[in-house]
Amino acid sequence: MVPSEPDKGERVAKAMARAGLCSRREAERWIAEGRVSLDGAVLTSPAVLVTGASDLRIDGKPIPTREPPRLWRYHKPDGLVTTHRDEKGRPTVFERLPPELPRVISVGRLDLTSEGLLLLTNDGALARELELPARGWVRRYKVRVHGVPDPERLAALERGVRVGGIAYGPIRAALERQQGSNAWLTVSLGEGKNREVRRVMEHLGLTVTRLIRLAYGPFQLGHLPRGEVDEVPRRVVAEQLGHTGHAHHRRPAPRATA
Repeated sequence: MVPSEPDKGERVAKAMARAGLCSRREAERWIAEGRVSLDGAVLTSPAVLVTGASDLRIDGKPIPTREPPRLWRYHKPDGLVTTHRDEKGRPTVFERLPPELPRVISVGRLDLTSEGLLLLTNDGALARELELPARGWVRRYKVRVHGVPDPERLAALERGVRVGGIAYGPIRAALERQQGSNAWLTVSLGEGKNREVRRVMEHLGLTVTRLIRLAYGPFQLGHLPRGEVDEVPRRVVAEQLGHTGHAHHRRPAPRATA
């Protein structure tokens, strides 16, 4: 019998993210705050490897046993920030989730006044897998703006646009209807950079007054009621990722808000 390879371990921040406790960035902050201990000693650096035999604790409590990766659709209302803790004391997405949900993190973000589809997962590696720009997944929005859109300038967005020194990739924007001084647009984009829709619309002389995300790649908001959560079947997640096992581990993409 060929002996199995010894468990070489993984970086502590990655282990915490895989357990669904937080993102890697949050894990590094927790370590800097002295909240994380390994085998009885408080960690001072994230550059440490842990294995299944390690006694890893957060605030003195052992990290939970890792569950299989799971994914949920959430219809985010406006007025909630997509963070676990808000320094301004504003209500957060995670405070409003059903108590029976395990601890989850978001796939990307929606800002305070944005609504619609927000994907949630208990697994940090799965979150990073779903955020990979290489997937080319389109984010689709329904956007209400104040102003009268110029069809030619909307069409020109498909060639990409530079705003405030930031280059945005192709954006498909189409006018649905004009109602007095307001208009409804459908907007589709592939990158999802920080506040991309709002900044690009402002560049066109339009003010976004409502922004609803309808789809994130193959995952749709559909008729999910506002504030409700619905789990995506694991088979569907595996099919959309193109594999049946756990999400591949690749370098994470930066998170963004719309």
